[in-house]
Amino acid sequence: MKAIAVLLVGVMLGALVACGGGPPVPDHRADKRSEILALWTQIRDWRREAKMELDPSPQTMDQMEHRSPKEAERVCPDGHKVPPSCNDVCSLSDAICDNAENICNIADELKGDDWAQGKCTSAKASCREAKQKCCNCSAKDPESAGAVL
Repeated sequence: MKAIAVLLVGVMLGALVACGGGPPVPDHRADKRSEILALWTQIRDWRREAKMELDPSPQTMDQMEHRSPKEAERVCPDGHKVPPSCNDVCSLSDAICDNAENICNIADELKGDDWAQGKCTSAKASCREAKQKCCNCSAKDPESAGAVL
């Protein structure tokens, strides 16, 4: 009788281990969200460095909601040449747009994640505004005064 009780306890413990005793399943969704947050934080840092508001305007957010990251970048005319005095702001705009594209690619992997899609829209709007700042800088530069913008 004692042997049967020990056997039953052993079976029950085995069932408990089989049901929940395995290694935890990694949460890839949380990892992807962390990656988005890191990229988005960099964008905010670069916006500050470019002397821009930390967040894009609501109007730009609305404009970029259903556009691709590549569409957000199309601000300056084709053949736009960056004068040396604008290198910093234009380099920051390129970095912001690269991060925007990465954020949106990750957000696409997280289908149905409204938070991720919101960060994508914010990143695209930041890209748009940074590119506008680059083009405006170039338009004001005396070296590019003869250039057609």
